[in-house]
Amino acid sequence: MSNLNTLVKEKNIKALILDMDGVITKTAVVHAEAWKKMTDNFLKKRGAQDNKVYKPFDVEEDYRMHVDGMPRYDGVRNFLASRGITIPEGNQNDDDGKETIVGLGNLKNLYFQELLKQNGVVVFDDTIAWVKALKEKGYKTAVISSSKNCFDIIRRAGLERLFEVRVDGLVSAELKLKGKPEPDIFLEAARRLGVKPEEAAIFEDAWAGVAAGKAGNFALVVGVDRGNNKQLLEENGADIVINKFPKPE
Repeated sequence: MSNLNTLVKEKNIKALILDMDGVITKTAVVHAEAWKKMTDNFLKKRGAQDNKVYKPFDVEEDYRMHVDGMPRYDGVRNFLASRGITIPEGNQNDDDGKETIVGLGNLKNLYFQELLKQNGVVVFDDTIAWVKALKEKGYKTAVISSSKNCFDIIRRAGLERLFEVRVDGLVSAELKLKGKPEPDIFLEAARRLGVKPEEAAIFEDAWAGVAAGKAGNFALVVGVDRGNNKQLLEENGADIVINKFPKPE
């Protein structure tokens, strides 16, 4: 199979659209830790009420299958469904931790913010070097994320100037964009960059993001496997799966 640099040339790519968590920044592990803290506490309390033992959150399997790459509240809904639990949706006025989809989602975000302050933002140097080199050659760049924390994370990492366009959870809420695996967030990024999907490459570490890229008919959908996710990325349509970005040519 052709390598990434060759495919970008062969397909006449003009724009690069990269997911943030797990592709640009190492925040996916922070998200997983926050999800585990929130869900395990909830499952323990719920188990006492229901007089049963619920399987704790698995930071690899549950994160990858149920929450990775998806809007926060969708993740809560998906995970609880995997345990056979249904709770009310709630509303934006719910306190953090209230037993609603919104309340638990907001609590997860609170834990994430705390962990981020403790650990800081770490980036994948291979990604940054590759994107910088291609940006200098005239490629357009965008960062996308389901997270509403995207701007803050990119700013903390000092990467504001690396990406011309940002379409994140805040933009999605404002425009009522559907979350991954629907392609809305990628299509909006392409629109803002002034390119057609067939002129853009998508870079994703989550199966839902890869599926979204395929659904949007993008020219190149690159799966970024930072762990043990290659098969799931390929099953959902990744044109190529890489463990790290190559040296620019």
